[in-house]
Amino acid sequence: MIRVVIADDHPMMREGLKYMLGHQEDIEIVGEARNGLEVIAAVRALDIDVLVLDLNMPGRHGIELITQIVSEAPKISILVWSGLDERQYALRAMRAGARGYVNKEREPGQLLEAIRRVASGQRWIDLEVAELITQAWLSPNPDLPHTSLSPREYEIFWLLIQGHSMAEIAQSQFLSNKTVSTHKTHILAKMNMHTVVELVHYAVAHKLIDC
Repeated sequence: MIRVVIADDHPMMREGLKYMLGHQEDIEIVGEARNGLEVIAAVRALDIDVLVLDLNMPGRHGIELITQIVSEAPKISILVWSGLDERQYALRAMRAGARGYVNKEREPGQLLEAIRRVASGQRWIDLEVAELITQAWLSPNPDLPHTSLSPREYEIFWLLIQGHSMAEIAQSQFLSNKTVSTHKTHILAKMNMHTVVELVHYAVAHKLIDC
């Protein structure tokens, strides 16, 4: 039996997953989490084979969560199930220690196959994600300023260029306004820019977001 924890901040997403997985004879849902803190609590308290993890949850950033879980509980197979842009997050998640990455827009059967694959100790990467990773490996660009950002800084950067306000970012990430402001200052300094508008222009120029 594959013991699964579902981590997603949207109740309907969790309910949909529970309904789908609950009808599988070889899968048992042993817990769920709504934010980063609950994910860590579940990892420490439950016997888990596969953690199905949404990256974009309140609290600790998904990449940071992956790194911590791999450190604390390396036997847990982390399967990222996310609606975030694969171009920006698939490779980061796999490098951090995730065993697989499935976009939420894929067919449900892919998620089931991915859960079974990572539970057996293998990796799961669909063809589109594999192509992205291959392109990144063949054409690395380590000198681009955004590659110097920490996981948390990159998350703040991503939210800023998506048009979220400082208050919205603080609320969604369980951070104070002062902390978000500090991250913003560090991001601008690292990227040698002065405004969020410059960040957006940079992101469009480097195809980090669609214009």
